[in-house]
Amino acid sequence: MSFGSSIAGLFGRSPIKPLQKHYDTVHDCARTLADFFAAVTTNDWDKARAARQRIADLENQADELKKEFRLSLPKSLFLPMPRTDLLELISVQDKVANKAKDISGLMLGRQMTIPPVLADVMQAYVQGAIDTSAQAQKAINELDELIETGFSGREIRMIEDLIEELDRLERANDDQQVTIRATLFKLETELSPVDVIFLYKIIEWVGDLADRAQKVGGRLQMLVAR
Repeated sequence: MSFGSSIAGLFGRSPIKPLQKHYDTVHDCARTLADFFAAVTTNDWDKARAARQRIADLENQADELKKEFRLSLPKSLFLPMPRTDLLELISVQDKVANKAKDISGLMLGRQMTIPPVLADVMQAYVQGAIDTSAQAQKAINELDELIETGFSGREIRMIEDLIEELDRLERANDDQQVTIRATLFKLETELSPVDVIFLYKIIEWVGDLADRAQKVGGRLQMLVAR
């Protein structure tokens, strides 16, 4: 079944299911970074290559779902939320998968190794970013309940609580980034300057992934507030 026929079938009377299906794919892409980093940490480049391929495939799937969402979103049919907001939300969601692909692509392309002293904290840092994406997924998955209950106060509060936790996770990821950067700063003289530059870049991009997941919550909050 093509993406077009599958997502058009999902639409029915509401665009929410296709939106959720898109973020499910986006989050699968983000969480595969855990396998990728585990392989990189042990210098298992065959496993790293396989994980990177899965990330690339999932990112391509997310792209296809985003395109089909845009094409299938009715222009005249009554929608539970403004069409422009829904289009903006799926665009923000898609950027999470794009960043996972960027991270794995750069690291595999350069066969970047993680200094042993950074391995555990880096793995925890990546997991923190993945947890932030998982929280965004939880919030998106409440959207159909929100609509079914007619934007009830209770359901709005539940989504707001989920977004509050999403913000907390992103701040925790920021704190992890500060710690890792400080540790890397102390190691700079032991590593090649080029390796140091790219390690800082990867640390920044993992933080960007968490930040993009938080932005999904931000867009959702604006959408619910309307």
